[in-house]
Amino acid sequence: MCVGKIKEKYLNELINDYLMRLRKYTKVEIVELKDSPIHKEEIDSILKVINKNDFNIALDLKGEMLDSIEFASLIDKTLIHNSNITFIIGPSLGLNNDIIKECNYVLSFSNLTFPHGLFRGILLEQLYRCFKILNNESYHK
Repeated sequence: MCVGKIKEKYLNELINDYLMRLRKYTKVEIVELKDSPIHKEEIDSILKVINKNDFNIALDLKGEMLDSIEFASLIDKTLIHNSNITFIIGPSLGLNNDIIKECNYVLSFSNLTFPHGLFRGILLEQLYRCFKILNNESYHK
């Protein structure tokens, strides 16, 4: 789940490539919420669509950092008890505490800030890497 659409063709190609690769292993859906110049409206739109039955992972700079093996383990353990994992990429000003409180886990990929489109690609690539690791398939190293 993310705010805004990707306008850059090269980022859409990256995202679509990893979506296609991931679909071999799992169902994947990107939910794009409308961006707004008003941060509160973006936060409210995320809060409206969070499904409390899913395992919700907030992607936030203040979250826990994992390596790829640990991330694969988190995904594997989570899928045992939850059929849906929702990753929440916040708007440009980030997620607020209301959203983070609704999440089961807070994850950080880095202390660096990434453009949204590029980060979407990074997230999808890491999910693909997780499934390759979990299936003992070459790709990880």
